[in-house]
Amino acid sequence: MKLILLLILCLFFVPLAARAALFAFEDRPSSWNKADWTSAGLLPKAADYKDARLMVLAGRTGGVKGLFAVHSWIVVKREGADSWNRFDVVGWGNPVRRNGWAADGRWYGDNPVVVLDLKGAAAAAAIPKVEAAIAAYRHAKAGDYRIWPGPNSNTFVASVLRAVPELGGTLLPNAVGKDFRDEGFYVGLTDSGTGVELSLWGLMGFKAGWVEGVELNLFTLVTGIDFRRPAIKLPGFGRVDLLSTAVVTR
Repeated sequence: MKLILLLILCLFFVPLAARAALFAFEDRPSSWNKADWTSAGLLPKAADYKDARLMVLAGRTGGVKGLFAVHSWIVVKREGADSWNRFDVVGWGNPVRRNGWAADGRWYGDNPVVVLDLKGAAAAAAIPKVEAAIAAYRHAKAGDYRIWPGPNSNTFVASVLRAVPELGGTLLPNAVGKDFRDEGFYVGLTDSGTGVELSLWGLMGFKAGWVEGVELNLFTLVTGIDFRRPAIKLPGFGRVDLLSTAVVTR
């Protein structure tokens, strides 16, 4: 029992405490209306980019939540389209928002991280399936959103990745809510279909897969390792990449 408690302390709470110490010295916006929500300049003008493109992006949430969680969203552009379309889920009003912010906008002042980036033929083939999964999202009514353990913004994006496993992507380990499932207790394949997963209402669980890597979930805090795109996963820090890039691209 002592060994188990020591492992839990080292794997989950020591990294979180270290991140909290760094977080305390960061200059973060004090409120929603003081944060920068403008474009981070990651994308060209849609009219200048003719190919299809599909992306998943993430940015740290505001307030204390930014210590351990990110907000994720989806960006799509069909071939020849003259605009980017962004899809988020938020906690007020109708949850699913289309183009509520710039496609590559900062989230609560934080520059977004690209998690998945498909271009050309791969994106063109996937976009109709992604749009269908967005339209079919089960928690799209006012009042459906729940910040913890879900369904929230990350649950939404994870459900789309689950519906289109050929995307070959997975959310950041600190995308709290990504493991929430309607089934509650779940044993089966991981979202990508490349491994196995055990989840207890998204609050605790284990998964091991080629796309997801190895993850241990304790009250939505995730620790683990990624072998495909070498990285360690730590509560508060998310991914700590061991190579220069970790974005899934095709």
